[in-house]
Amino acid sequence: MPRRTDIKSILLIGSGPIVIGQACEFDYSGTQACKALKEEGYRVILINSNPATIMTDPELADRTYVEPITVEVVEKVIERERPDALLPTMGGQTALNTTMGLVKRGTLEKYGVKLIGASAEAIHKAEDREAFKHAMQRIGLRVPASGTAHNREEAIKILEQIGFPAIIRPSFTMGGTGGNIAYNREEFEKIVEWGLAMSPVGQILIEESVIGWKEYELEVMRDLKDNVVIVCPIENLDPMGVHTGDSITVAPAMTLSDKEYQRMRDAAVRIMREIGVDTGGSNVQFGLDPKNGDMVVIEMNPRVSRSSALASKATGFPIAKIAAKLAVGYTLDEITNDITGVTKASFEPTIDYVVVKIPRFAFQKFRGADPTLTTQMKSVGEVMAIGRTFKESLQKAIRSLELNMNGLSSREGLDRGIPEGLDRQQALERVRQHLRTPIAERLWHVADGMRLGLSNDDLFALTKIDPWFLEQIRELMQFEALLVGQAGKKPATLEESLLWQAKELGFSDDRIAQLLGVTSASVRKQRTRAGQGRRGVTYKRVDTCAAEFEAHTPYLYSTYGSECEARPTDRKKVIILGGGPNRIGQGIEFDYCCVHAAMALREEGIESIMVNCNPETVSTDYDTSDRLYFEPLTEEDVLNIVEREQPLGVVLQFGGQTPLKLALPLSKAGVRILGTSPEAIDRAEDRERFRDLLNKLGLRQAESGMARSVDEALRIASQISYPVMVRPSYVLGGRSMQIVYDESGLLEYMGSAVKASPKHPVLIDKYLSDAIEVDADAISDGTHVVVAGIMEHIEEAGVHSGDSACSLPPYSLGQSVVEEIRRQMTALALELGVIGLMNAQFAIKDHTIYVLEVNPRGSRTVPFVSKAIGVPLAKLAMKTMVGKSLPELGLIEAPAPSHLSVKESVFPFNKFPGVDVLLGPEMKSTGEVMGIDQDFGWAFAKSQAGAGAPLPKGGTAFISVKESDRPAALEVVQQLQRLGFTVQATSGTAAYLRDHGVHAETVNKVMEGRPHVVDHIKNGQVVLVVNTVRTAASHADSLSIRREALNKGLAYYTTIRGARAAVMGIEAILKKELTIRSLQEYHGTGSAER
Repeated sequence: MPRRTDIKSILLIGSGPIVIGQACEFDYSGTQACKALKEEGYRVILINSNPATIMTDPELADRTYVEPITVEVVEKVIERERPDALLPTMGGQTALNTTMGLVKRGTLEKYGVKLIGASAEAIHKAEDREAFKHAMQRIGLRVPASGTAHNREEAIKILEQIGFPAIIRPSFTMGGTGGNIAYNREEFEKIVEWGLAMSPVGQILIEESVIGWKEYELEVMRDLKDNVVIVCPIENLDPMGVHTGDSITVAPAMTLSDKEYQRMRDAAVRIMREIGVDTGGSNVQFGLDPKNGDMVVIEMNPRVSRSSALASKATGFPIAKIAAKLAVGYTLDEITNDITGVTKASFEPTIDYVVVKIPRFAFQKFRGADPTLTTQMKSVGEVMAIGRTFKESLQKAIRSLELNMNGLSSREGLDRGIPEGLDRQQALERVRQHLRTPIAERLWHVADGMRLGLSNDDLFALTKIDPWFLEQIRELMQFEALLVGQAGKKPATLEESLLWQAKELGFSDDRIAQLLGVTSASVRKQRTRAGQGRRGVTYKRVDTCAAEFEAHTPYLYSTYGSECEARPTDRKKVIILGGGPNRIGQGIEFDYCCVHAAMALREEGIESIMVNCNPETVSTDYDTSDRLYFEPLTEEDVLNIVEREQPLGVVLQFGGQTPLKLALPLSKAGVRILGTSPEAIDRAEDRERFRDLLNKLGLRQAESGMARSVDEALRIASQISYPVMVRPSYVLGGRSMQIVYDESGLLEYMGSAVKASPKHPVLIDKYLSDAIEVDADAISDGTHVVVAGIMEHIEEAGVHSGDSACSLPPYSLGQSVVEEIRRQMTALALELGVIGLMNAQFAIKDHTIYVLEVNPRGSRTVPFVSKAIGVPLAKLAMKTMVGKSLPELGLIEAPAPSHLSVKESVFPFNKFPGVDVLLGPEMKSTGEVMGIDQDFGWAFAKSQAGAGAPLPKGGTAFISVKESDRPAALEVVQQLQRLGFTVQATSGTAAYLRDHGVHAETVNKVMEGRPHVVDHIKNGQVVLVVNTVRTAASHADSLSIRREALNKGLAYYTTIRGARAAVMGIEAILKKELTIRSLQEYHGTGSAER
């Protein structure tokens, strides 16, 4: 069927901010869908609250609404734009749930909007746990025994039939949110309560456990004519019981017999037909009993999912793009495969290599979080690697993770054999303990178990990891032992045959060196010398068809084979280094900058070469850059590519801290770094050199010192005076930073968090309490500097800039202060010789401006600023690096927008029960949303709604603040009462308010007896919580207040500046109706019709 002609315009709903379980794979799918639909001539209208994604760039869709994704707002968009159709399958769970809300509300019917890609019935059948179970039984497929419950009594009845262990899964959530495994009655009741709270429809499924079974997923595409292709079978190395997003996964499936695979394929096709997904991609998950091959269906997602991104990158088959074309009426046999140019999309991909995905976790950011892996997803990002064998891919994936591990390094110090005097029994007991429950580092403990003599049977009994995988890891361990055996021999070089064997198995130079006890430089030297003309690294192409047809898109991976398919061109070319796996502190914002760099190079007629290993992103799409190397971002792997390609230079400043770490090693190896010089980067990153720089320019910095021992730390702190901010040197995203209020706090920090040493000093700065923090972004070509955006933080200094909400332009700073910051930015950029982007943070206290830090690279605020002012900064920065000046590019000064933009951060606290939600100098947010409006109040209100905690219009506010905040809290309370709120406060705060003539009810603190404040919040009697604390003791006392506010989805503020902004927001909502405008209208571009 050719495309539908009854549709002219299509509304796409994006996935909103990045959270655990819903990361940038939906940014990638939405971007692909936008491109595909525009290619077909449709008018595309997009709503997505996330500023950090390429998808919300004004040039991608025809109308882009950066607004909260709520049923009310989407209804307004539909009313304004009158789309003919809605495509709900590209925005993850957010889009599906919003679509179901619009269907129930009758909005789609009212405005005559058709659903394409998936019908309401299909979404309901797949997402509603009970409906799905009945559908599976109708087609004769087995699902684990289960029942659905809407309250505790129903849950306990079901438990009586199912028994322990029981798995709890809430309906209509993603990433297994709220789900868990209960092994006893007490746990069960806790998880049920939590699960019912997390499900948007208050429904949970309680099901029998199939923990320890093997888990598989199939990516399936189906069109209107009932053609079905299986894009890729994926096998989880971790058994059932670990969420697939947290499992190490392998494609193609490794341990299925052909008969089992055919059975699974047939089942997947039957499921697609029964659920009624007639256009687009779905992912179906199966469990297999390793004892007898029994198969059960776990679940199905009637949308593009995390696994779709992985399957797309693993096969080169662009699932989202094809799903978008199927949704508008094409069939699979009408869509051409971009990579081969001759086959059609109905030609099922086959692959002649192995792909391994490993998740990346962030438990160290959340004190008190439970690191056990369960049915609820906890990872924040992932890496993928491609190799000729499972062993090679696994080792490449491990070094892609950037966890300072160059292979299966031992956790027990057994890398070079078992040291003398090791108590084997004790070591074995420790390893067994680690293997009993799934944790993020399980793979490394499995390797240690083998070093200590556990058999595959022992390990299978402990972990239920398939013996085939265990045998593969064992073979790597045996080879490691062989290398260690070579260590003492003279001369200290490996036999060539052994060196190539090690490289074929995926060993990095670093790991080989470590096992031999030599330097990695000597291994590299031997490898490049021995390989001249004969052996060396080779690159293979991803071609979707196992080399049956030629690949026209250079999508490459390295391996040590016999022939190389790289075929580099002789054009002018530049290598862009990506950001690697998503993690807290380095997210999709950096990927956004890399994609812009590739676009800019294309416009300048220079070939762009992308190097990255993150399968979820737009930068690793085969059509983003001219050439794509899917490789780890390590010195060894990058140098190999540079050697093969011979580029003009390498760009480091867009990928966050990952490529910056490579600045010195690469420039030592003679690679030309484009943009700001490594020397300037070091001047800004090295504390002592940075201090000299500020003194030279006459700029101020908070008093500080460097401590190389505990005594020195105590001396510096008393000299500067408390409170002080302490942190280790060289970090990203504020890892293990803390504010310390007294000597005992400092001693505890020095004892537990970090070990100070002459090589790794601890930095101590005066903490500027109650200062206003400001972020600024500038772009420079070496002689001209344009300060693009100055953002005022809403939370005070001391909250990490990535976690603070901020406003552009500033909402409370005077003009003279803004001008002075602009002057300081310009001076810093010129002194450092910045070419490209620069970001700096300032603190303002008592009319004095202090410089906090300067980053001579693209920062996480670049996409936000670009969208707020309507100038693509990253693109222009790339052009300055290849020699253009800013006046040539037409940027003399940054436009001053008449609207306000507010960025708000989004946190993963609901995934970690028991972790405190207080903000501090260590970054904890996973994503961000943006609110835009003509006035600050509404912009802030939209950002809160986008982040999932909308401001209330009336009701009871609860206030409990530290003593120094009371005068400010008085103002907040007076305004709330003026707006019609009633106020409750704890005894101290309430007494202060009454003394100043303001009436407030007193409520008990948790320690003071019942009913206390948490009871009030639980009963839904409170709509707004303001709670500020100073010391650690009071933190613990009020923890339950903040947790309960979070569980209930209430607006809660832990800083007074946040509370003030909230009052401005509430006032705006009460005075003025919600209005929306597209980015194109704000920036006066595009068609202003309708």
